[in-house]
Amino acid sequence: MTEPNPPAAAPAGLRLAEPAGRWLLTAVVIGSGITFLDATVVNVALPAIGDDLDASLGGLQWTVNGYTLTLAAFILLGGALGDRYGRRRLFVVGTVWFALASLLCALAPSVGVLIAARTLQGVGGALLTPGSLALIQSSFAPGDRARAIGVWSGLAGIAGALGPLLGGWLVEAASWRWVFAINVPLAAVVVALAARHVPESRDESASGRFDWSGAALGALGLAGVTYALIAAPEEGVPAAVLAGSSAAGVAALAAFVVVQRRSSHPMLAPGLFGSRQFTAANLVTFVVYAALGGVTFFLVLDLQIAAGYSPLAAGSALLPVTLIMLALSERSGKLSERIGPRIPMTVGPAVCAAGLLLMLRVGGPGDDVSYVRDVLPGVVLFGLGLATTVAPLTATVLGAAEDRHSGIASGVNNAVARAAGLLAVAALPLAAGLSGDDYRDPGAFGDGFRTALLICAGLLAAGAALSWLTIRAAGPAGEQPEPPCHVHCAVAGPPLQSLVDEPAADEPGGKPERS
Repeated sequence: MTEPNPPAAAPAGLRLAEPAGRWLLTAVVIGSGITFLDATVVNVALPAIGDDLDASLGGLQWTVNGYTLTLAAFILLGGALGDRYGRRRLFVVGTVWFALASLLCALAPSVGVLIAARTLQGVGGALLTPGSLALIQSSFAPGDRARAIGVWSGLAGIAGALGPLLGGWLVEAASWRWVFAINVPLAAVVVALAARHVPESRDESASGRFDWSGAALGALGLAGVTYALIAAPEEGVPAAVLAGSSAAGVAALAAFVVVQRRSSHPMLAPGLFGSRQFTAANLVTFVVYAALGGVTFFLVLDLQIAAGYSPLAAGSALLPVTLIMLALSERSGKLSERIGPRIPMTVGPAVCAAGLLLMLRVGGPGDDVSYVRDVLPGVVLFGLGLATTVAPLTATVLGAAEDRHSGIASGVNNAVARAAGLLAVAALPLAAGLSGDDYRDPGAFGDGFRTALLICAGLLAAGAALSWLTIRAAGPAGEQPEPPCHVHCAVAGPPLQSLVDEPAADEPGGKPERS
């Protein structure tokens, strides 16, 4: 996988105010935006998919989780491939793969084929997503990176927030199949922009084998645990099958950790977790994105099933989140530069949790659910919390890794976020007592929705507490935290040990010493 005349490396000095910087940012925002869009656009179409393809609640969960599973399992490998063979190259390959899988989803004749196509979509997303942030980190001048990440997180997040609105309109105006077909022309735009405006970048020191065994073990582990969680409430599934799936999943995940610690070329470099800031930010990512995955799965469903909203009305309910993210995400990134990430990452999840508690006012069947009275206040608070959280969280993760490992660092954080959403969508219906055809029963689903919302609010509160206890404030204005040791150094003890290590002293210029 080499090319005779590889593109010149990115100059690592692009400015956001210059046309070259804006074109690069446009390409990566649209590219990563279609993966964010696809992660949420499908949720509003789930009732229509269930009716058309005669799917159970488990089938709908797998329609969401088939995509998330392969995305979470292979996104680390995607980051490593990009670091080795070129981040732009993998970004383009992933975009094309994603588009072809989206077309297969749109043509699926059964829920089984749809789930299989969604797993292929996730592979494309795993190649595409880490490249987007890595290209920003490796191409922009250091002084513009946090702001560029803020723009990326705001606009890409908006794509995700627009998903329910766009999905609702497509379901009502045409068919649920168009929620997947819409990705094809967007992907064509991304490929054209990347070919013309995105410089290539790679880790010139990358060498050795790829960790295919680690990728396989991660996928098998997540699949085993996810299957057990989704199948547990379904009738007719033998207890031995559930126990075997759970045990196999846990064993595969344990083996994954062992392989990563012993491999000479691990997919997940354990040395990354030598930075207490990197470890802490990923712990916060896990709990916050677990809550976010649960909310995006349940809210638009409940508005349709229990509150009687149309698909378009249910999708429109989240429009304030889009507007708030557009208005505030870049400002949030700049604020984090000045005061450090600790306060925004504490306040943001707490505000999100308050918003979810307000959403408990959404009534069950027969209630008159007023959008302005019952839905809007919680949605606004939730959007404010997200806008406060996302940019500093993303910048903290990337700032805690060396530039040459930005692909791996963004891959780790994306894998953590996707795995959190995967497990939330698998576990929350079980915790809320939902199964089978309960999504066709407004009363049963409304009760389960409120239970799930309380669990998600608790996760967000935990994320706020973790941020306050584990995220350290930045040093001088504009300085981004980085790991206290070289990324390939040995890690003494488990990753959590890095949370109690002292930060490294700073060298002149804001670069920390490397041990």
